[in-house]
Amino acid sequence: MAAIYPFRALRPPADKAAEVAAVPYDVVNTEEARALAARNPLSFLHVSRPEIDLPEGTDIYADEVYEKARENFERLKSEGTLVEEEAPALYVYRLVMGGHTQTGVAAAFSVDADD
Repeated sequence: MAAIYPFRALRPPADKAAEVAAVPYDVVNTEEARALAARNPLSFLHVSRPEIDLPEGTDIYADEVYEKARENFERLKSEGTLVEEEAPALYVYRLVMGGHTQTGVAAAFSVDADD
């Protein structure tokens, strides 16, 4: 049986949210991500597309890319750009694009494989 659980999310403080917000990693290529994150060290693209902080031509699947993602993620946390919520919660979100609305829940979950 599936079960959902609240969790303590990492979120930016309200005054930094616009700087942290980024397009999904899979809708931009490396060059586009590099341009979008230029002069914005808080952009989450530094985590989701970390090759933008490495020399051009770096293989996006190289170990150094994953290490750079970890470094960038840890930096955002240590600088207070991403802060862990005080209490666990379920998070409801709504996305609206044109005439389409999508609502969802972010939660931790488990699925019992025996059912």
